[in-house]
Amino acid sequence: MKHETIDGGGLHYAPCRYGMSRIFFRGPKRRLDSPYISFIGGTETFGKFIDKPVPALVEKELGMTCVNLGCVNGGVDAFVNDPTIMGICNDAEMTVVQIMGANYMSNRFYSVHPRRNDRFLRASTVMEAIFNDVDFADFTFTRHMLSTLHAMSPERFDIVVSELREAWVARMKNMLGQIGPRAVLLWFSKAPMSDMPWDQLDNPLQVDPLFVTAEMVNELRHLVQDVIVANPTEVAKAQGTKGMFYSPMQAKAATAMMGVACHHEASALLVPSLRNAMAQRGAA
Repeated sequence: MKHETIDGGGLHYAPCRYGMSRIFFRGPKRRLDSPYISFIGGTETFGKFIDKPVPALVEKELGMTCVNLGCVNGGVDAFVNDPTIMGICNDAEMTVVQIMGANYMSNRFYSVHPRRNDRFLRASTVMEAIFNDVDFADFTFTRHMLSTLHAMSPERFDIVVSELREAWVARMKNMLGQIGPRAVLLWFSKAPMSDMPWDQLDNPLQVDPLFVTAEMVNELRHLVQDVIVANPTEVAKAQGTKGMFYSPMQAKAATAMMGVACHHEASALLVPSLRNAMAQRGAA
């Protein structure tokens, strides 16, 4: 696989790979022959523009190696079909799974790139039949495609949302089954975890994790140790991009992302949950 450079505006991500996995993760590469905690997730877990993202902060607090397996623009598909990564997570003391959007998955209606899950590959014949007035060759990214479909026909679009939600729950159950019970789900988002209709949110198609509801997450609770909801406070959000590393051309993208203070707050919520889960295991 050609390594896609991630410009960090002066921040060096030291990209590395593990075993047979074709995904480049944030380095430096960590040793896996002593106890560790694994983290899987999307851009936030990777920590784009962030010097010390959540995994690094948790490592410092707990004094245990934390392996950052975050993938920029990654969704469930980037991990669930990767035996190397699933094996690393299964062998970990604990695994933190960032809740990723339902749009970043192949499903009955469209296919995404197996590693860069934000990339739209093709529409299925079912999708082409539902939206027979759309030229799907015009799309490169899933969010652009979905935004266009919604603007064209909210009624038909509801069929797509229902399919994505059903596929997401099934794929997450598959992935958590491979990881095993020593897992914690992390909702790390500026949006609340709720069952509010997605189209009633501000800028609904820009929300992350897209289309995922509290009810969907609750279907997974019996498979994990804990569910941590990390919504940044107003104080953290007010810090904006302070302490982030990005080039002038990336300023708009950086503004939309979780800042340094948001990562510190999420870490502070995760640490006691992980410490408690590992203590319970030790006492068992």
